[in-house]
Amino acid sequence: MPSQRILLRGGTVITMDPRHGTLPCADVLIENGLIEKVAPHIEADAEIVDVSGHIVMPGMIDTHRHTWQTLLRSLCADWTLIDYIFGVRLAVANAYTAEDMYLGNLLGSLDAINSGVTTLLDFSHCTNTPEHADGAITGLRDAGVRAVFGYGFYESNRAAPPHFTTHDERLADLSRVAGTWFSGRDGLLTLGVALTEQETIPFETVRAEILAAREHDALMVTHTGSVWGVPTGIAELAEAGLLGPDQVHVHCNSLSDNDWQLLAEHGAKVSISPETELNMGMGRPVFAAAERHGIKPTLSCDIASFNSGDLFTQLRVGLGFHRWAETEEMNLRGVNPEQVKLSAEAALQWTTTNAADAIGQADRIGALRAGMSADIVVIGGPGTSQHPQLDPAGTVVFQTGPEDVRHVLIDGRFVKRDGALVGVDLPHLLGAADTSAENILKRVGETGRELPGTPREGWQSLAAQMVPPA
Repeated sequence: MPSQRILLRGGTVITMDPRHGTLPCADVLIENGLIEKVAPHIEADAEIVDVSGHIVMPGMIDTHRHTWQTLLRSLCADWTLIDYIFGVRLAVANAYTAEDMYLGNLLGSLDAINSGVTTLLDFSHCTNTPEHADGAITGLRDAGVRAVFGYGFYESNRAAPPHFTTHDERLADLSRVAGTWFSGRDGLLTLGVALTEQETIPFETVRAEILAAREHDALMVTHTGSVWGVPTGIAELAEAGLLGPDQVHVHCNSLSDNDWQLLAEHGAKVSISPETELNMGMGRPVFAAAERHGIKPTLSCDIASFNSGDLFTQLRVGLGFHRWAETEEMNLRGVNPEQVKLSAEAALQWTTTNAADAIGQADRIGALRAGMSADIVVIGGPGTSQHPQLDPAGTVVFQTGPEDVRHVLIDGRFVKRDGALVGVDLPHLLGAADTSAENILKRVGETGRELPGTPREGWQSLAAQMVPPA
């Protein structure tokens, strides 16, 4: 193939590389999907894209997103976590078809790209059949997003006889998916495993899932300490030699100090979902605990069935909570802080360098420097919030929305250009999503379930429903 060279000229470049920092007027040269050079005034034979007056930064990375739920946008706006588990995990998920999985992942990935998110850790826990898994993967592929597909073992098909009658059948399907779709780690899509919550299944089943993930060299993502009043299982995992740096633990709101110490000792990673956690009553986002134990925080949009699909919102909510938590005790004593302890630029690490490290891809994404994949976001344009741009990182965190993302490149290819998704028939896609969502809820209604449908018995009933039959 002929060499494809693109020169982004004259932008303010937030490299997220500590050696270069933020360059006030610089160029980024891209060749065949890789960054060749970042420097002021590059001369090259290339397609020149004028980005003067714009901010150029690494594509953002979401470390935990249930992308399939994009078809349920805001269904859970007034639900608690337990409402969500009963309403979505135990009711709506059962009504999803393989075609719904495809459409949800396609639309959800494009929603992410539109807002400058170039990489997803896709927590896909609606794998009712092999076709559901294939549909989800195909949706990611057709969107052109970079993603870790987290194959979910959790059984959500409860209204009819399930396709998978044993856990061993699910493990076998993981092997099928690995062999069919993931022959190497050099493409945009890589294999992951979304572990079943440890408190809901026998420990030997947990062990089997983790060992299967490691057999396939798959990154693991799991909900940890997200429900209060139940054991976290961290100590048991550590004692069995099952904790490790190949795991992203999500939420972690109810963890003890000993749990945190074990996660840190074993190099595990953490993903925080500020918007979900604060609104669903899950507890304080765990920035302070993670930082106290030397674990780098990362951010997640979590569920489009509740909240936004852009990491700008998560950055604002997360940084606002972080700063409030640092000063609350001081304020209660009638004292004003003299300075903020965490800058906007430091918070951007949550969605770039920290996140790239968490998913095991720090050698290719998360920063702008020579040799890295050209996953790049250009922010600016005519929006009133983008003028003037006095503090680049501050503009990104506090002033930017999806509509201000002008260009997005993944692997050196434009997937959003001049404010529009490339090659996407958006009216047709949105119409299909509306129809699909209507049909999903109609199928739920046919079962007689009323959403959110949390039984009065509470968590005990939930646990009984989630543990599969022996």
